[in-house]
Amino acid sequence: MIAETINPFLVTAMRFHHIGIACRDIQDGIESIRKVHEVVEIGSILFDKEQNADICLIKTADGVTLELISGEPVEKLVKKGITYYHVCYETTDIEGEITRLQDSGAILVSEPKPAILFGLNRAAFLYVSYGLIELIEIK
Repeated sequence: MIAETINPFLVTAMRFHHIGIACRDIQDGIESIRKVHEVVEIGSILFDKEQNADICLIKTADGVTLELISGEPVEKLVKKGITYYHVCYETTDIEGEITRLQDSGAILVSEPKPAILFGLNRAAFLYVSYGLIELIEIK
C-alpha cells in the first residue's frame, strides 16, 4: 500500500455542497432519482436567468444534495446521455478560491454572478482536471 502525504500548502477553504445533474425535464429527473434513492426534500423548481436553465435542489435520506438542471447549459450533455454535470463547493472567499484554483491550472468558465437558487449569493464555474466545479459564495 502506498501512503500519501498531505501537502500543507494545498489547504482549501472549500466545503462540499452538492452534485449537479443534467436532465431534460426537472420533474422527470426527480421521479428517476426517486426510483433509486429515498428523496426527503424537494425544493421549488426555479428559472435562473443567469444560467438560462430550470433548476431544483433535492435531498436524499443519506444526506446528499443534488441540483437538477435542465435547459440550454446542459442540452448537449443530455443529448449524449451524460447526466453528471458538476460538483459544487461552498466558500466564504470566492475570489480567493478562483485565484487558487486558476493557479493550479483551473479554467474559469463563468465569472461569479448571483444565483437565484442560493439566495442570490454569487456562483462561479471552473473547469478542473476532473471536470466542472461550481463555487458558491457563502456569507
